[in-house]
Amino acid sequence: MDVLDRLYRSLDARMRPEDVAVLVLEALPSLTRRERKVINEVAAHASRWHGFSGMSDDYARPVGAARQVAATRRLFEVDDVVDADDPLSVLEFAALAGAGIGWDASHTDFLADRLNREARASAGIELSKRQYNRRFRMLRRLSAKAGRLGRAQEMRRATLLASAGFVDVIDRDRFRADPAAACFVAYFTARRKLRREFSLAGRENPFDQVADVLFARCRASAGTDWAMIALAHPGWDVLRHLSAEQLGELLGRWSAATRSIASVLGDLWRASDVDRTTMIVSSGVDSSTWNAFAGAYNTARTAWITCLHAAGLTSLLDDTWPGKAMRVMAADLAWWHQETGGGLHPDTAVWANLPLPWEVLDGTASCTRQDVEAACRSGGVDPERAGWTAPRQHSLIARFRPTPELVHGVAVSDPLWAMALRRAHAFSGKPLRAEVFGGQDLPG
Repeated sequence: MDVLDRLYRSLDARMRPEDVAVLVLEALPSLTRRERKVINEVAAHASRWHGFSGMSDDYARPVGAARQVAATRRLFEVDDVVDADDPLSVLEFAALAGAGIGWDASHTDFLADRLNREARASAGIELSKRQYNRRFRMLRRLSAKAGRLGRAQEMRRATLLASAGFVDVIDRDRFRADPAAACFVAYFTARRKLRREFSLAGRENPFDQVADVLFARCRASAGTDWAMIALAHPGWDVLRHLSAEQLGELLGRWSAATRSIASVLGDLWRASDVDRTTMIVSSGVDSSTWNAFAGAYNTARTAWITCLHAAGLTSLLDDTWPGKAMRVMAADLAWWHQETGGGLHPDTAVWANLPLPWEVLDGTASCTRQDVEAACRSGGVDPERAGWTAPRQHSLIARFRPTPELVHGVAVSDPLWAMALRRAHAFSGKPLRAEVFGGQDLPG
């Protein structure tokens, strides 16, 4: 596997920016002395701790249903073709395997939905009650696994979309055809994929000195694949290079993603019990799923509005302007904000005073651009600078700092210490496992 293939694989993973910078140096042998110096300053940090890190270099990948499919095949003695990583294929396999016992994927309750002796006889099922129950349980487990697999895949797609855009639609040949653009996309998305730190500061601008150098190389080339870059970085400085057809296609992608993810958020919201005025949750609440989809929605919404601005079509949304979706905040982080003189994020009040965005998008509620601007003024928020009515801009280039070792968002001194703290459940809200340290109390 050559260096461009390794960079391509990084799009679907979570490599540290400094590790991607090492690959960039190899992929672009024509770098000028100045460009190489800037990138090498970042790449040098990849050798910290001899290159070892306790942080995963990938997003959690859903585990397929191969084990459950194999068990079903043995029990039912069937050999139908099935893709164990595709939830729909798994459900179709379950339906085929269960045809002989009248299996219905919409009726899987073990107590309420099994056939009794008379119903089995009427359906021509000659299995004993025990054998029938074994098969019912097996198909029930297989169906449940397909559901969990589908939800896990949706979660991963949302997480990747929030931090890397539509990189999943970039094929390998297109990526390899423009090394300069490929290096920018790989490095910039690596910066965007950095985990959030448990801090009072906002998220760092992903556009640092290396991204600036690589972007300048793209600008200097006459044949840059700007449409590929726009899939990962739909900013105005990229969109202005697109043709009307390319811009229209990208706008359609982000519009569809915004509406689709908003629908998921609506389902999650209706099943939750979160105080909309604070968005603070206590321990035990599944905040990860909400925050993953809220992040994906906000990314899609911002890109959609940016495309509309670039096309001069923002007036299309003036009468139906969906707001942002607030992430939920853990109670301990909210307490920390309060103790240091801070408070709720100003956007929280704006979010609480506007119709829910999925209701605006599906036509259930009305929300105009003027409504959003009024809510922002009431909350002391600049609607354009805060990204409520215009694409958010980062005017300054960030300075790179080495990727920290995190334990549940808390930066620690080194990867070995991080692994020990993680095994001890430090900062997780769970009871500490002192046995990890030989029964001694945790330091500090």
